Amino acid sequence: MTGQIIKQISNQYTILTEDQKRIDAIARGKLRHMEVDGKSSFYQSISSKTKKETQHQQLSPKVGDIVTYSFVSDHYLIEDIHPRKTDLYRPDIANVDQLFLVFSAIEPEFSYVLLDKFLTVLHTYDLEIQIVLTKTDLIDQKMKDVFKKQLDYYQKIGYPYLTLNAKTLEDKDKLLTLLKDHVSVISGQTGVGKSTLLNGLIPDLNLATQEISKALGRGKHTTRHTELYPLNGGLIADTPGFSKLSFDQLPLETLPFCFKEFSFYSDNCKFQSCSHIHEPQCAVKKAVENGQILTTRYENYVSFYEEIKTTKKKY
Repeated sequence: MTGQIIKQISNQYTILTEDQKRIDAIARGKLRHMEVDGKSSFYQSISSKTKKETQHQQLSPKVGDIVTYSFVSDHYLIEDIHPRKTDLYRPDIANVDQLFLVFSAIEPEFSYVLLDKFLTVLHTYDLEIQIVLTKTDLIDQKMKDVFKKQLDYYQKIGYPYLTLNAKTLEDKDKLLTLLKDHVSVISGQTGVGKSTLLNGLIPDLNLATQEISKALGRGKHTTRHTELYPLNGGLIADTPGFSKLSFDQLPLETLPFCFKEFSFYSDNCKFQSCSHIHEPQCAVKKAVENGQILTTRYENYVSFYEEIKTTKKKY
């Protein structure tokens, strides 16, 4: 029998069966307490080659996994894990095809550094990314205009966005259309309104929410585990929030390709292997000067470049 894991708490799993029933299961002994290769990375994509290798590895089941299960004695038992199409670590979930990056306009304060970190680490993987700006009801029109100008640039380079009040969900129909028939994950910094957003989409969900700490300027974790919820023909996950990303698994030479607007200009750089940092006659730096590339994007690129370079030197 085949189903999909939609919830995990410790070593207990909830499986959504093919006939849309929920059953509780445990993993067979050989599947317990095993580590996934690349666990230290934020996001791991399973390539065709890796898919074949994965069939011969013993991985621990996780939310999103398609599994084969059986009924043994008085309980259900997970026998095998099907090859993963995508494999995220932070949040820890498999087989997602689109990700909603949720940021708040205020409380906690919007961070373009954090946004660009997310987009940088996620860039090389086959995943649709949608930016969602919440708490727009708490800012004035002047601030809304500033956000629109900045986020219009992200939309132009391939990262569409929605602005909404998570509590009223004035764009609920548009959001539901985007979610239809997809396995989606809502992710972002703690306290930006992810659980509030899900409560608005699924009114009887009643996920816990919490106010922002005035002293820390960020929220406390209200989501303790990752869980998938059926919605509009697909599945959507609420995940524990976090406030820090790292570039541990990102090679320095890969970084320029993670800023995809650079590709519009890099062919005109004097040097083929231009890092877009110190080299003369760099077309990317020229595009920044001409206002074709957002200045904050380039400044974040330089900051990430130095961070990765410094980290690699330590090793």
